[in-house]
Amino acid sequence: MLNELYQNLDPVAFTIGPLSVRWYGIAYILGFLFTALIMWRLSKRWKISVDEDALFTILLCVIVGVIVGARVGYCLMYGNGYYLSHPIEILFINQGGMSFHGGLAGALAGGAVAAKLTGIPFLTLADMGAIAAPVGLFLGRCANFINGELWGAVTDAPWGVVFGGAAGMMPRHPSQLYEAFLEGIVLFCILFALSRKTPPRPRGTFIGVFLIFYGLFRFLIEFVRQPDAHIGYLYGDWLTMGQVLSVPVMVVGVVVLVFAFRKNMPQKGIPTSSKR
Repeated sequence: MLNELYQNLDPVAFTIGPLSVRWYGIAYILGFLFTALIMWRLSKRWKISVDEDALFTILLCVIVGVIVGARVGYCLMYGNGYYLSHPIEILFINQGGMSFHGGLAGALAGGAVAAKLTGIPFLTLADMGAIAAPVGLFLGRCANFINGELWGAVTDAPWGVVFGGAAGMMPRHPSQLYEAFLEGIVLFCILFALSRKTPPRPRGTFIGVFLIFYGLFRFLIEFVRQPDAHIGYLYGDWLTMGQVLSVPVMVVGVVVLVFAFRKNMPQKGIPTSSKR
């Protein structure tokens, strides 16, 4: 007999009058705050110049990039054509639907804008953001679990979780927690350990490692994660959209890592001529 675990968590953290604050929103806010804190601490440890104004600019650009990229990415890659005929619904973020791969592209685009505005090299910003990103991923995946979404395939494992609702009453892999562990805790430990070297490793090292390991972890977890019902498996009974999108992420990571070690460029902050 299965030792079933039931997920009965409320996705709403608290309510104030007509305003309901959800755990998913709190995860986003905390993720951005921890990103700012970690980037600030890294700038001190690496002895590169990043002042408060620059940090605010970076954070603002990344926030806009992540939210816009995650939403547009979901609509394009997972919307199955629905949003092409209902474009106004792209703005309905409260209805759910955010893609990590789209958010990643948006974060990199936002980082490119921030690099232009602050004068800090793009790869230095990408490296600092890559070290912080697993914290946000951990919080986001935990929020996915609380929301009872993005569940895994049916399993007879003793840790299978019954999510109810659209997931039915069969125990499923808590794939959100698998991702929180691998993409969040494990990946952060790898990048944090690499960041302890002084002087810091060449520009581009950390974003390259992040892309490789994120793509690998996501590809593997997709084997036990239930694909979106309206998309299903793209080939046979195993290939998912998440796996297809993760392959180029790994390839780009390898290319960036090779570039980083060949060029061996040092990490840099705000140019001296730009300081006031």
